[in-house]
Amino acid sequence: MSTTTVTTKGWTRDQMAAEAAKELNDGDYVNLGIGIPTLVANNLPEGVNVVLQSENGILGMGPFPYEGEEDADLINAGKQTVTLIPGAAIFDSATSFGMIRGGKVKMAVLGAMEVSQSGDLANWMIPGKMVKGMGGAMDLVAGTPRVLVLTEHVTRDGQPKLKKKCDLPLTGIGVVDRIITDMGSFDVAEDHLILRKIAPGVTLRDIEENTDANYVVELEEME
Repeated sequence: MSTTTVTTKGWTRDQMAAEAAKELNDGDYVNLGIGIPTLVANNLPEGVNVVLQSENGILGMGPFPYEGEEDADLINAGKQTVTLIPGAAIFDSATSFGMIRGGKVKMAVLGAMEVSQSGDLANWMIPGKMVKGMGGAMDLVAGTPRVLVLTEHVTRDGQPKLKKKCDLPLTGIGVVDRIITDMGSFDVAEDHLILRKIAPGVTLRDIEENTDANYVVELEEME
């Protein structure tokens, strides 16, 4: 009787979020986009506490509520019910976007449909499909000092998300600083990407076969 060993390549979504959480410093003000970025709050290093901002008007956003304890009037920008930490503040959208546009939010962690080798970001629509709208993404990428993208390396049909040039409508031009996918992490240089880390089980050939963008390999020492 033969047995088959199943090996899993790459980081899970939680592991991707944990990699992103290493970027945060104690006391940072951070905006987390919907999807994988929401997991960053659950993967902060020990001793690191950040203040989460939601562009619909919350500073000091807490974790998701337990089932049965949801307050339908207390939601984040993605329409998910949330909680507040002690000392949190609620305010109007004008005040919220004043914080963002004024550079008061230290980092934005966002999802992406495509990212170009020069840091262009497309993360809000696919032509022909119904969308809710851009939301605060354009303001976040323009007003936040550091933008980190968390996304799968390829689309559901296996097409690269890291591209020489984005085909989808752009959210911002040259705004992304770092990209973390399930295959590895990249820094954005002026006209190419720099591969910094490779996820467990992933090879350089895997990266090459699934990446359209130009990149160079300058690996950091893995922790």
